[in-house]
Amino acid sequence: MTSSTPEAPVRGASTTSHWGAYRAVTGPDGGLEIVPHPADPDPSPLLGNVASALRHPTRVARPAVRRSWLERGPGPRERRADEEFVEVGWDEALDLVAAELDRVRRVHGNQAIFGGSYGWASAGRFHHAPGQLRRFLNTVGGCTTSRNSYSLGTSLVLLPHLVGDAEQVLRRASTWPTIAAHTELIVAFGGLPGKNVHVTPGGVTRHITTGHLRALTADIALVSPIRDEAPAGARWYPLRPGTDTALMLALAHTLVSEDLHDRAFLDRCTTGFPEFARSLEGRDAEWAAPICGVPAADIRDLARRMARSRTLLTVTWSLQRTEYGEQPVWAGLALAALLGQIGLPGGGFGHGYGSMGDVGDPGPAGPAVRLPYLPQGRNPVEAFIPVARIADMLLHPGERFDYDGAVHTYPDIRLVHWAGGNPFHHHQDLNRLRRAFARPDTIVVHEPYWTATARHADVVLPATVTLEREDLGSGRRDTHVIAMHRAVEPYGEARDDYAILAALAARLGTEAQFTEGRTARQWVEHLYASWGGGPPFEEFWAAGEVELGTGPGTRTGTASPTRTGTASPTGTETGGPAPDESADDDGTLFAAFRRDPEANPLRTPSGRIELYSGTIASFGYDDCPGHPVWREPSEWRHVGRYPLHLIADQPATRLHSQLDVGAVSRAAKVAGREAIHLHPLDAAERGIAAGDVVRVFNDRGTCLAGAVLNTNLRRGVVRLPTGAWYDPLGDTCVHGNPNALTADRPSSRLSQGCTGQHALVQVERLDGDPPPVTVLEPPVLRKAAR
Repeated sequence: MTSSTPEAPVRGASTTSHWGAYRAVTGPDGGLEIVPHPADPDPSPLLGNVASALRHPTRVARPAVRRSWLERGPGPRERRADEEFVEVGWDEALDLVAAELDRVRRVHGNQAIFGGSYGWASAGRFHHAPGQLRRFLNTVGGCTTSRNSYSLGTSLVLLPHLVGDAEQVLRRASTWPTIAAHTELIVAFGGLPGKNVHVTPGGVTRHITTGHLRALTADIALVSPIRDEAPAGARWYPLRPGTDTALMLALAHTLVSEDLHDRAFLDRCTTGFPEFARSLEGRDAEWAAPICGVPAADIRDLARRMARSRTLLTVTWSLQRTEYGEQPVWAGLALAALLGQIGLPGGGFGHGYGSMGDVGDPGPAGPAVRLPYLPQGRNPVEAFIPVARIADMLLHPGERFDYDGAVHTYPDIRLVHWAGGNPFHHHQDLNRLRRAFARPDTIVVHEPYWTATARHADVVLPATVTLEREDLGSGRRDTHVIAMHRAVEPYGEARDDYAILAALAARLGTEAQFTEGRTARQWVEHLYASWGGGPPFEEFWAAGEVELGTGPGTRTGTASPTRTGTASPTGTETGGPAPDESADDDGTLFAAFRRDPEANPLRTPSGRIELYSGTIASFGYDDCPGHPVWREPSEWRHVGRYPLHLIADQPATRLHSQLDVGAVSRAAKVAGREAIHLHPLDAAERGIAAGDVVRVFNDRGTCLAGAVLNTNLRRGVVRLPTGAWYDPLGDTCVHGNPNALTADRPSSRLSQGCTGQHALVQVERLDGDPPPVTVLEPPVLRKAAR
């Protein structure tokens, strides 16, 4: 490990983001220019959003309080998002928030405070807003929290039952170099979407995944309703959305019925094969063909190709963000087990190739590095929710819910404190979420921008963005640790979350516990020193980075748990600091287990891969039995009225909703709204032409979008990415947020994961002038009279 000097050094402030490391430099005209890291072979286009969003009019300039809350005090508000704000001074805002926190914890108990703050926030190890907020709330008695993530809420609960822990699948799969050397066939359920691979939690300095995707020589079977979600040359199986599990079971039936399965591997490394095999009766290719729209002959041919090849079967994260989302993950694992290749280089099962930039990334040479982060302390409140159940919690306090074999109760939330996230991006059925956000007494939000979450708050505290503060950053498999320099002064009166929370802690008597006597800069230095993996801090800060693993056998530092704490479970904060896991045998999945299952058992009841789980079966969930099954989505009962299948996938022009006001994101809008892709024949049936503003609707709501015609879709499928800033007019989002249409129902009683990937809709051309998009301007703001 050395302090690195780029081959072509770039002047300016070094920093990093979830979509890549860069430098902020002053351009010839005096404006800010964003220059990708010189070592990055494939910089993310998302960097083009940074400079244009930095001083956008939607930045929150000063603390703001909802007028009715300021004048009448805390309480539920049916019209929360429609009322004006009053700008106040920082002291008044902090006094109000501290008094309300104190009132709620004294009168209702700390379980009545929801420390929501789910979201990606900053790539920095210190200025990670959800971690900062949890640390603060834990010093004042704790809060109700959320578990898992919208991205992986289903898999993070399911996989421990099947393989012992989720990390075995999510972080230790075969690397791209291993795949290039060994894999003959990739069967990609959900595809290998290149648009997602520029993003990695914590940042990435060298984007290499796109290059590996282009260089693949393995045959690719693309199983997706979208043709362009795999490299050119892939064979396309355009199945009906939501039927991947049916296809997997038919493939498994072919393997078993034609004796193409690996009996020795199943006997040695799995349990539950007899139960699984019995469940396949009648689930042959002829059964699956009319369900999924793939010919039976093609199903049988694909199964035979899989059996005679070194095959990597991969399932994108998107497939588990659906009703019964456990099933494609479980069926995919079972199908890979039948092939007997789990644990072989370039073979077996993968979950997330193309879903995230670090899946398959070999990372730095030598061992992976665990970097420090701000410890959060202990939360004495036991109440929690699965993250996607926030509207249920707010609307139904006291109601019981199932989760992973236990029964829990929703607490009665009186105060929501949110920092570093936007639930009006992540959550489904936004009209329902608006009703839920009307129920608490008080909502406090730290935000740099006037997002829908800020507009639904009672108190909005202006927060800085990355370029306005100091930090250190590095992703889970990044090759560098980046010194995140402050490049510009904070916008307006914005403060960083640490300063905001330290001031609240001082008012509540816990400042010493929260700050430990350190400034933000001193915390950054302390975390770097506790890592102990690089040159002195001053040298690191001046160089702007430390390169990791500069050669074979390079020693790398690890954080001391006693000094920096242990990272929160994977997925709790999707974009936050997470432990970096060491790969075994060049990243090959389950290599040690395969070699000797008795000596290296999995952390399952059997010590093996569980094709049938007696534990899950004992829970008695009708929507998630003890083995993989295909169930028809309940949404399909509306197919007569809503014949188009909407896929609400991740955008290519931003990370979720972050920097939707940036230049790259705005340039991709059509008629000022999010672009919806339709097959030309589906559009022609509805009299829709490219560029038209269209109305997309179902029973839950409506949104307006700009039409793009795309032959790379299966007929009957439309594609509307998530992340357009929610701009409601009645029950219509005029800006094109698909979560005005998606259902707020859990994947199953097992995981309670979100189901926001699919919905049934109708689309029609909008006649007349569309209503204006208003979310690009701040809400009505008044100055305080006092």
